[in-house]
Amino acid sequence: MTLRWNQIRISVLMPVYNEAAHVAKAIERVRAVPLDIEIVCVDDGSTDGTREILERLAAEGIIDHLIIQPENRGKGAAVRTAIQAATGDVMVIQDADLEYDPAEIPRLLEPILDGRADAVFGSRFMGGPQRVLYFWHRVGNGLLTLLSNMLTDLNLSDMETCYKMVRADLMKTLPLVSNRFGIEPELTARLAQAGARIYEVPISYSGRTYAEGKKIGWKDGIAALWHIFRSNLLPPKAPRFEPRPLQPRRDMRREVEVGGARIAGMARPDGEG
Repeated sequence: MTLRWNQIRISVLMPVYNEAAHVAKAIERVRAVPLDIEIVCVDDGSTDGTREILERLAAEGIIDHLIIQPENRGKGAAVRTAIQAATGDVMVIQDADLEYDPAEIPRLLEPILDGRADAVFGSRFMGGPQRVLYFWHRVGNGLLTLLSNMLTDLNLSDMETCYKMVRADLMKTLPLVSNRFGIEPELTARLAQAGARIYEVPISYSGRTYAEGKKIGWKDGIAALWHIFRSNLLPPKAPRFEPRPLQPRRDMRREVEVGGARIAGMARPDGEG
């Protein structure tokens, strides 16, 4: 069964840490996506005024759920907290730094809507436009993806991508424990263990420099090696997932038809409507 765009709700999980310069714009772009969007923000102990911005946006109803963590616990911990609060049919992780474009969320959604996929990764290395930055980051990403693929028996091109969209009924069964950036290889390993049908779609990427606020560093790359081995070889393992057709919602807040030019263009790169 192929669902229409306005028949399911997408929970956008946004972990936020010290992004006062970007978070309001990032949330604005998410809210502009012409789908039924639920925004779940977790402030991960910010100290730069980010929390006050999020509280204002929540009071204005722009953020659906805001969770404040009193101290910084890491991206993985924030994502796990957001998963528990989300109520949508599909979940997608969205960083608050504007490196990933929320306008491409419909592109990720299409393989889930038509029943082909249980999870969709947005790949930065499948031909989409991207800012040219660090050579060694690209090499490191390739090595980590290769090692992850060897242990999961997947053929991903970009395991470390932030854009991972997963059916909610699957996401809530995954025994995630990572607190920091290890959430990326762990989520990949758990999906593989669950037997999830995973697709990749090309996305654009507007990376930041460290002067512009980029947080992940070489220590996180070294830690990722441990997380790849731990998630694939040590318990807890994810239970096998038996997919059932997503059921259309009856209480949709917005009517967004598949014929809309923006959605059709984003979700169907071949131009078919």
